[in-house]
Amino acid sequence: MPWPSWNQAAVAALVLAVVALVARRFDHPKAKTTAAVAQEVALVSFLYMLWRLARQLPLTHEQGAEERGRWIYRFQRSVHLPSELSMEHWLKAHHWAATLTVDYYATVHVPALICFLVWMWVRHPDDYPRWRNVLAITTGFCLFIRFIRVAPPRLLPDLGFYDIAAQMGHDIYGPAGTGASDQFAAMPSIHIAWAAIVGFGVWTVTKSRFRIVGPLHLVLTFWAVMATANHWWLDGLVAMALVGIALLIDSGVRTLVSRRRRPTASAPAPPTPELVATG
Repeated sequence: MPWPSWNQAAVAALVLAVVALVARRFDHPKAKTTAAVAQEVALVSFLYMLWRLARQLPLTHEQGAEERGRWIYRFQRSVHLPSELSMEHWLKAHHWAATLTVDYYATVHVPALICFLVWMWVRHPDDYPRWRNVLAITTGFCLFIRFIRVAPPRLLPDLGFYDIAAQMGHDIYGPAGTGASDQFAAMPSIHIAWAAIVGFGVWTVTKSRFRIVGPLHLVLTFWAVMATANHWWLDGLVAMALVGIALLIDSGVRTLVSRRRRPTASAPAPPTPELVATG
């Protein structure tokens, strides 16, 4: 089943925004709940629309993308980061692991994010706005930086990389340069950005023993995007840094708003002069 297109997400966001505006006019608990839910789903639909639209833009200025990819490859080797090529070779030797990894990369990131947002909304409503804001800020950063073209490892066969998903008959992105997908937008990894939000969010808002699911999702996503040669390690590290910046921005804005709303201690009123009776 294909993912919804950007224009379908745009229609959904618009309809839900209208529903939220109309529902706010009614002073009834159910109407207020409907307005709140419609508003949040409209925002998520809008962010999804931006993500899909960025992938669909007919960008043709790939100049420098391969050079930047090769620079990242050399830089990672100089600082001794793990080799994506070794991970991909291991997958090629273990077909079952390759199948699971490719499927995880292709299908889990969006459902995991949606489940996280619903869980936060229902179980941790006080924490939900913070992570919703972090998602919006981080996604905006990612979509902006992606216009600096960077080739992913799978598009640099001269370095030994290949598209393992395509070789398995599961071509996720299609031919490069067709405009059907954003092939030269490896930096940063929005897969990692969203997985980091899920991972850090789940780990910090609950004390349940099952909170390990959040960081585990982040680790598995890191493995999936690197081992399939869809991203460089640096793409993921930059994405995580952007999540940290988004958290700082949200905290800073909250602190600023709190200070402005804090009531100032009123100065004591001057004593009322006593009336002097005149005779």
